[in-house]
Amino acid sequence: MTDVITQPAATLTGPGFGLTKFADPLRVPPLIRPHSWWHQDEITVNMVRSRVRLHSQLPETEVWAYEGQFPGPTVEVRSGKQLRVSWSNDIDGTIPVVAVRQHAELADITAPVRTPGWRNPDGTPQPGAEIIDGVSALPAWTVVHLHGARTGAGNDGWAHNAVLRGASQLAEYPNGQQSATLWYHDHAMAVTRFNVFAGLSGMYLIRDDEEDALGLPAGDREIPLIITDRNLDTDPATGALTGQLLFKIPFITPAGPEGPKVPIPFTGPFTLVNGVIWPHLDVDARWYRFRLLNASNSRFYRLNLVDETGAVNNDGVRIIGTDGGLLPAPAAFPAAGLVLAPAERADVLIDFSRYQGQSLTLRDTLADRTEPDVMQFRVENRERHDQFTLPEVVSRSYVRLHHGTTVPEDHDHVFVALVPPGTAGEAHPQMWELQEVTDPAELPAQFPAEGFIQLTDPADGAVRTFRMVASLFDDTTTFFIDHDRWAIWNFVNLGGPTHPMHIHLAEFQILTRRAYPLDAAGNVIGFDPAVGGTLAPLPVPGDGRPLEKYEEGWKDTFQVQAGEWVSVAGHHTGATGEFMYHCHILDHEDEGMMRPFVVHPPEVARFHVHPGSSHGGGH
Repeated sequence: MTDVITQPAATLTGPGFGLTKFADPLRVPPLIRPHSWWHQDEITVNMVRSRVRLHSQLPETEVWAYEGQFPGPTVEVRSGKQLRVSWSNDIDGTIPVVAVRQHAELADITAPVRTPGWRNPDGTPQPGAEIIDGVSALPAWTVVHLHGARTGAGNDGWAHNAVLRGASQLAEYPNGQQSATLWYHDHAMAVTRFNVFAGLSGMYLIRDDEEDALGLPAGDREIPLIITDRNLDTDPATGALTGQLLFKIPFITPAGPEGPKVPIPFTGPFTLVNGVIWPHLDVDARWYRFRLLNASNSRFYRLNLVDETGAVNNDGVRIIGTDGGLLPAPAAFPAAGLVLAPAERADVLIDFSRYQGQSLTLRDTLADRTEPDVMQFRVENRERHDQFTLPEVVSRSYVRLHHGTTVPEDHDHVFVALVPPGTAGEAHPQMWELQEVTDPAELPAQFPAEGFIQLTDPADGAVRTFRMVASLFDDTTTFFIDHDRWAIWNFVNLGGPTHPMHIHLAEFQILTRRAYPLDAAGNVIGFDPAVGGTLAPLPVPGDGRPLEKYEEGWKDTFQVQAGEWVSVAGHHTGATGEFMYHCHILDHEDEGMMRPFVVHPPEVARFHVHPGSSHGGGH
């Protein structure tokens, strides 16, 4: 890009990096309502190269975008009304992203990295900065995943099934699920982080009669808030922002200068809502409904409303839904703020009559090394008559799951270990699929042994020994679940970062959240990262973080912190085929934390010979 803003380099050291906060109004993505248009049940969504303005003080930014919009149009459908979509790839050229990595000390991975630009005034790289080879040559190789949809595997956006320019991905969405906030985004194998960063995401809303009966705020008082973060390049001579997307990440070399360069997931200095950097929204002194989505690559947000005195003031905020649908009743905003991990959604009501005449800031109070402000709400200074009143009951169809009742005793168990960076010499965090070892002859001679995890079952105190049977995406498929069967997925985080785990196809509820004590390095006591196994059976874990009321809702993405054993239950019904589950930190997903699983008819399963079948030693 040749057009640049005129701020001198000195202005780029302030909190706004030369940009005025809350200067621009929030944009609302356009709506596509297929079933309102002559009962249309087939649409085409074109992916194109486009130029958008992220801030009025910036030149235009080149992006990849659905229908030329960043984020893409909001698709709104009725529950039970099937929709066929042709996702058409019309993007020419290579990705409009500059990708750079910059060395950073482990003690402070942010200092030079989470700032704009990467070059000195003479055009040479800043200390420790270098281009990431190969990114600039990436073509538009795309495949769309409708995140949260219950749809057949052939429509789900299988990562290897991406298409190049001139081709289309044809998908069929039955929409046979309750009212929910879904979203669509690119899911191409190994490059999801770059394609989504380039702009390929948008919201998808399912409506139903139960939602309609609530009379919730609608029209211009129901607004999607798609939160992302980005970095931008600068002109090396002037230091002015160019608007060019800059994927700049830190890396470390824990094995020494000659060892591998281990990347740290992307976090950017600019926070965008609906594609606008630090926007504002003028609101009436009435109730509003916001569909919140964290569409960032890796950044977690702890959201709070902050008033003009700087105090947190969430009194007028209620949560009525999460990823997979409405809650049974409005839930209070968490006292410390709502933490949204990448891919998580929240359906939120705000009563602005409580804040008449004020300017409120939506702030990320989790941000200690990045700019915390997200956007501003400007409340009119007048009284309004509002016919809406907060209902005591939101979803009458909601059922809270319990093991042995709503989750039948006859169900499957799936075990996944999340292991910290450096485990058994592997630099990246890993996701291990575990298979129980019941034959004493298959046990190692001594512990710890690489790939062997021993747990004490909280249900009966029995010691269970597991071995890692798969880790990378293209390893042998080991998880097979019968169609129409319940399964409890167990994620055990043995150390390292918090992982937002996303499972395709079904909606889930958190059953339990237990916790192990951690050592000084942040790993579970009793797990040996150097070997990659437990020293002895881990004890029964203690009580974990209590579930907030809103966390009892239907979800498809779950935060699993270091030391936590999180069990979630879901009914694998409505579709069959090969699906994916993965960490939704996109850098982790692309670096190997993604695996397939199969849902197939039980009548077929008996004939299917595979490592997890009875022919291979147990289902």
